[in-house]
Amino acid sequence: MLAPGSTIGILGGGQLGRMMAIAAVQLGYRVIGYAPAGDNVAAEVCHDFFENGWGDTAALAAFAAKCDVVTWEFENVPLKTVAVIPENLLAPHPRALGVAQDRLKEKRFIQDLGGKPADFASVDSERDLAMAVERIGAPGILKTARDGYDGKGQWRIANLRDVDAIRFPGRPCVYEGMVPFEAEFSVILVRSNDGEIRFWDSTRNVHTDGMLATSTLPAGAVIESQVEAARDLARQVADALRYVGVLTLEFFATAHGPVFNEMAPRVHNSGHWTIEGAATSQFENHIRAICGLPLGSTATRFATVEMTNIVGKHALTAHQALTGTGDEHLHLYGKAEARDGRKMGHWTRCGL
Repeated sequence: MLAPGSTIGILGGGQLGRMMAIAAVQLGYRVIGYAPAGDNVAAEVCHDFFENGWGDTAALAAFAAKCDVVTWEFENVPLKTVAVIPENLLAPHPRALGVAQDRLKEKRFIQDLGGKPADFASVDSERDLAMAVERIGAPGILKTARDGYDGKGQWRIANLRDVDAIRFPGRPCVYEGMVPFEAEFSVILVRSNDGEIRFWDSTRNVHTDGMLATSTLPAGAVIESQVEAARDLARQVADALRYVGVLTLEFFATAHGPVFNEMAPRVHNSGHWTIEGAATSQFENHIRAICGLPLGSTATRFATVEMTNIVGKHALTAHQALTGTGDEHLHLYGKAEARDGRKMGHWTRCGL
């Protein structure tokens, strides 16, 4: 158990790192961040911040030397970067990154545990893509095997003619058949070092252009009927990885049960509602887990909760939208440039 005043290192400087740092400071910890130079909004709430490249081994060593535990805020931190940090400092273990950073490896990992992803095929060339579409069918979606998030690195394929229109990206990809689904939802859990697992309620998630738009509770009967099966898989994933911290799995609710979409070994956008809506937020419980503290209750505190992402220039008028009535909470991330498709903040509205 890390004593108050110990130092937590966070790899990454975005809004997730910012909210983790706020939770850590409330628990009495110091926080140091590390990320390449840029709009690192987490730096505003950290005691110290290293702006150095992912390949700067000297800076990484200096960063690690100041930390009692090191975690990350997004799953695309290079494995070579993480390898510079002593393994005993890392939580979760980097094996989780090794799975989540490769969509093909991730899907096979899920299959080995008995989970059901969408039909998929490995694609390394235009010929592979044509064969995959012929075998799996269209519509479908071509995704880069690595480095994709929020709809980036993805190309929708409506029919065989679209295959010829796509300029193959020249790197390993995965082709997935489209899943007919009734709703989308996520399972977010926290696992302690001794294997205790707690789940938050699953929200109904609605996406726009590949990016989460809203997360809502209650999630509805269709999702609620499939949550237990999805939790069983998530529990197996967490145990197989000997995971410590917050872990997220996204699912499609279908007529044949939950279909796995993707995994995020970190706190997650669809869990932002937990800051006000749950007894213990995902951010606080992540800090508790990696520091060896007892996990907090994940119980939902309100009958209804809705989280809405604030994207692009909508952030500029967010203060004007405050009503002063009801249980409403505005979170702006302090990003300098409000451009299209960029998450600038979120609303949470809770109802009794």
